[in-house]
Amino acid sequence: MIISNPVMSYERIAEICVEEEITKLQLREKNISDRQLISIGRRIIRITEGTKTNLIINDRPDIAYILNADGLHLGQQDLPLEIIQRDNILHRTSQQNRYIMGLSTHSLSQLRSALAFQLDYLAFGPIYATPTKEKPDPTVGTELLSKAVKLANVPLVAIGGIDDKNIDKVLKTGVQNVALVRYFMQSSNLKEKIKIIKNKIQSYMEEK
Repeated sequence: MIISNPVMSYERIAEICVEEEITKLQLREKNISDRQLISIGRRIIRITEGTKTNLIINDRPDIAYILNADGLHLGQQDLPLEIIQRDNILHRTSQQNRYIMGLSTHSLSQLRSALAFQLDYLAFGPIYATPTKEKPDPTVGTELLSKAVKLANVPLVAIGGIDDKNIDKVLKTGVQNVALVRYFMQSSNLKEKIKIIKNKIQSYMEEK
C-alpha cells in the first residue's frame, strides 16, 4: 500500500492496513515539509508497530532513520543504493538490525542492474499511464512486465495505473504483487477496495 495524497486520514489508513494485514505500507508524500513528514510517520508507526504492517519511507533515508522506520524505498534518482548499503546508513532503523529495502525500476536494463544489490523487492512500472507523478516515466505495459517477472530473483511489484478494471490482465503476467495508488488513496471506502483487490488476486491464484 502506498500512501500518497489520500482522502482519508493517515491514521485510519494505517489502522485498515493493520486490520487487513497489509505487509508493507509506504509513505510517499513529496510536497510536504520534512516536519510534516516526520509527524505523519510517527503517527503511523504508533499504529503499525508490533504488527505485520511494516512502514516503508519513500526516497528519504534520513527520514527513515529519524523515524526508526522498517524500511526504505528508493527511486532511480535518489541516493545510490551502493552508498546506502556500503556505508550501512540505516543499520539502526530496525529492531532486527536490518531494514527492508526496495527500488523502483522502469526498464529491463534498470531491473538487471538492480539485481546486483541485496534487495527485498523491486517495483516495476508504470504499467499504465498514471498522473500520480509530476514527470511520469514511459509506460512499460504488460508485455515487458512478463519479461521482468521472469528476470527478477526477488518479489516484483507491478505499479502504475492499475485498478480493478485492468488488474486481471496484470496478474496474467505472473506477477504476484501489485501496488494501486489512486484506486486506494482517492477512495473513502478503502477497506472495501482492499477486499475487492484481494478477492481478484485470490481468484486468479486459485485458477492457476
